[in-house]
Amino acid sequence: MKEIVLKTLILILFVCFSFQSCNKNQDELNPEIEVQDFIWKAMNAYYLHQDEISDLSDTKFNSNQQLESFLYNFETPEEIFNSLKKTSDSKSTLIEDYIINDTPIPLRSSFTSGLEFGIFKNPTSLDSVIGYSSHILPLSYAENENISRGDFFYAVINQDNDTVRLAENNYRELLIDYPQDTLKLLMADFNIDTLIINNQRVDLVKKNYQYPPILLKKVFDLGVKKAGYLLYNNDFSANYIGDLNAAMQEFKNESVNELIIDLRYSIGSDSYAKTISEIASMITGQFPNEIFIKETWNEKAQSWFELNQPDSVLTRYPTTIYNNETINSLNLSDVYIILNGEGFTGSSSIELLINGLRPYINVHVLGNTTSGNNLGSINLYDSPDYDFNDVNTNHMYSVAPSVLTFSNKENDTYRSGISPTITLCSIENPLNLGVLGEISDPLLDITLSYMLTGDAAITVLCNPFDLDVVYNSISTQKNIDKGIFIKQDLPNLGR
Repeated sequence: MKEIVLKTLILILFVCFSFQSCNKNQDELNPEIEVQDFIWKAMNAYYLHQDEISDLSDTKFNSNQQLESFLYNFETPEEIFNSLKKTSDSKSTLIEDYIINDTPIPLRSSFTSGLEFGIFKNPTSLDSVIGYSSHILPLSYAENENISRGDFFYAVINQDNDTVRLAENNYRELLIDYPQDTLKLLMADFNIDTLIINNQRVDLVKKNYQYPPILLKKVFDLGVKKAGYLLYNNDFSANYIGDLNAAMQEFKNESVNELIIDLRYSIGSDSYAKTISEIASMITGQFPNEIFIKETWNEKAQSWFELNQPDSVLTRYPTTIYNNETINSLNLSDVYIILNGEGFTGSSSIELLINGLRPYINVHVLGNTTSGNNLGSINLYDSPDYDFNDVNTNHMYSVAPSVLTFSNKENDTYRSGISPTITLCSIENPLNLGVLGEISDPLLDITLSYMLTGDAAITVLCNPFDLDVVYNSISTQKNIDKGIFIKQDLPNLGR
């Protein structure tokens, strides 16, 4: 089994689509242009927008000599790669060192105290800002200190033992980029427009921390409905699929018939499509081997796949996870997915999950319209089959162009994003955060109310006091969507 990685890595074995000189011995090529030659041929074969780029046309060059003459116009690999992309294409990348790029996906970790926080402008002071705790990471240093979700702080004690008030021009230096390992916070109460210093101090120490995949899970007995609630805290890589499967077994043991997946603190990237299909089967389970997603490549590649391997561009609902462990399926007909709360509109992984589920069950999305990241990229190597076997050792370049889009069983895509069932605030209200996992949490309360009533016309008070939130530590962790990985068997065909 070769792994095809969408956005990061696909090991692909394919046929050359352009003129027959592709089999030319690499030794005959001038070393000055061998990387440029590889880039052009890889882009010509697989780039999703190949037919829109005149320099990638199959009829652009009538001979190898014409192609080589063209390649000499570019002094660097970066120059030719950028020239062959659509101007609007921000996803395709050139990788200078594929060894670094191809390292296994690590467990998500950081050097942190465990405090996740936001900053808003003090409405009664022109320059000052106020910090608030959005939540505390479990098993972190902060978990055992006197600070909780919804607490406020107004100043820090710096390394010189001076008390420094938080301001717009210093909060990053004091709270984000501080060099010392200990953060000393001075706490306060805040009531609409009044800051009350309470003489409490909280000292937090940064330590190496591995993020757990699940912040909390809980079951709500709502009479005829028994709702499992799972607050997910991580990416959707295979690192954590076992934890999710175990959580679903706990829900099964408690006869859960509704499911809420809270993704407001998820980063959502670094996923295999197979892994996303496994999550879909945990939610459902009644559709084994049915089509979960379809791939659509450029016209040349798609025609070849449809003729030779039509099933290879399909991902189906599985019955086991990667280690052959049986999937603990809930067999649900409805799932409720919370996205917003920290400006999170979803990721390629979450969009893929929602879109793949929709032909089969009711997917209720609470948040804002998602970003519409419906592109898959691949990493192609300079080898006869564009995989890592027999790779050209004269350089370390690989290319990761956008090569395909996704659709579900009914051919629905999400290029324009996925619209929510209920629109939520882009940022949680710092003055009304409530307790995670409790009805006092406004986002959870809205979800449970909708689950019971079916009434989507719910009024959401986003920021009734018009607080200007200028920073949130969670939002900064979600800026990079590394995309989706796919596993696919392909034949050994020459370039």
